[in-house]
Amino acid sequence: MKNLRDFTYEELLEEVRELGEKPYRAEQIYGWVYRKCAASIDSMTDVSKALRERLKESYTIEGPNVLEVKTSFDGTKKFLSELSDGSRIESVLIPEGDRLTLCVSSQAGCALGCRFCMTGLSGFTRNLTLSELNGQVFAAKGLLGEGEAITNIVLMGMGEPLNNYDNVLRFVSILTDGKGFGFSHNKVTVSTAGLVPGIRRLGAEANINLAVSLNATTDEVRDRIMPINKKYPLDELLDALRGYPHNGKKHVTIEYVMLANVNDSVEDARRLARLLRGIPCKINLIPFNPFPGSRYQAPDNQRVSTFSKVLQDSGYFAIVRASKGADIQAACGQLKGRYEELEAGEEGAG
Repeated sequence: MKNLRDFTYEELLEEVRELGEKPYRAEQIYGWVYRKCAASIDSMTDVSKALRERLKESYTIEGPNVLEVKTSFDGTKKFLSELSDGSRIESVLIPEGDRLTLCVSSQAGCALGCRFCMTGLSGFTRNLTLSELNGQVFAAKGLLGEGEAITNIVLMGMGEPLNNYDNVLRFVSILTDGKGFGFSHNKVTVSTAGLVPGIRRLGAEANINLAVSLNATTDEVRDRIMPINKKYPLDELLDALRGYPHNGKKHVTIEYVMLANVNDSVEDARRLARLLRGIPCKINLIPFNPFPGSRYQAPDNQRVSTFSKVLQDSGYFAIVRASKGADIQAACGQLKGRYEELEAGEEGAG
């Protein structure tokens, strides 16, 4: 059976043509799937019963199964979903002022092995399909209270989005399609650990925001904490960022996870200011959120404050991102790890 959530509008149009139906049927079905969040083909009431019966012979509407939802005292909601093959992914709803951001995973696990990331240390399973990417949006919508609406989408969850480029680009096309989810291009951000060819391609093919997890100011440190740097060192990465389109409201966000006594010195801050010269960007400073077994610690508040001031004095818009959802294990991989530990304990007790 084909999942109707696995099609972009153009792909669904081709499916409808193969069924011998008129093109407007594709728009009807597409609207039911993405705008009206239809959970079944039978709910598509303005589609003829005969066509619905034909659709049910070959198509279905399915999404990941939400296993657990945790809500933080600060309003952050993290949910763990199980995919059809038993793989598990995490997604997070993050409220901040008048914004409600959904953080989406792009892979089950991650192959990049960043030393400070629990997901990276847990290994890689596979890329997510389009329906599994879309499914996180549908699941999040089901968790919203009255009057709530998702305002921003960031692909910053489990996995490296640019290693699942084709499905991510298809997902972005649906997110920003007025007939689809209908998000503004300026409200969608793809994050990368620094895959240079993917950055160049994204800049040419998608009108969305880019976030880059930089996290170091020398190749020696970045090689150590982010192995991808050995393939795409800082010079190449920064050159790609200088070439990324910056027209309109689109921007590059530099994500900088601060690790105590690793990358949080005044010298690091000064180097970062020099490295980013000529790149229109904003900088998010993220004090490390330790997890069990991590070799790193969070920097003290004074070092974070000093680091931020150096950047601001150098003319950058740099803010310290307050940790969200720490009480519900909101860092990527933590909820999945805890859930599997509990399952193992239950099996052992049996």
